[in-house]
Amino acid sequence: MKRVLVLLTAFFALTVLAAKAADSTTINGWISDAMCGAKHAGSGANVACVKKCIEGGEAPVFVDETKKEVWTIDNPEAVKAFYGDHVTVTATADAAKKSVHIETISEAK
Repeated sequence: MKRVLVLLTAFFALTVLAAKAADSTTINGWISDAMCGAKHAGSGANVACVKKCIEGGEAPVFVDETKKEVWTIDNPEAVKAFYGDHVTVTATADAAKKSVHIETISEAK
């Protein structure tokens, strides 16, 4: 009985991990601020504006490169070195909240 319980627990734990990994998406976009959102996405002038707005209290956001959709970032410390930059992120999205959890981030190529 104990063996079956241990096996079932391990099976469910692995299933949850596999499902969580499957929800991750890699996408290009920009790190902007909540006030400007997609307004500056794609222009080189946005870095100073984004930094100024975030230092002034605005939250960092992710702007999808293709759709220009603005997503809140639930772990903003992950993007601290990329304010205003064009980036590639691997993230888990919560469509209901229109938010993302950034797992990896790098400069877009």
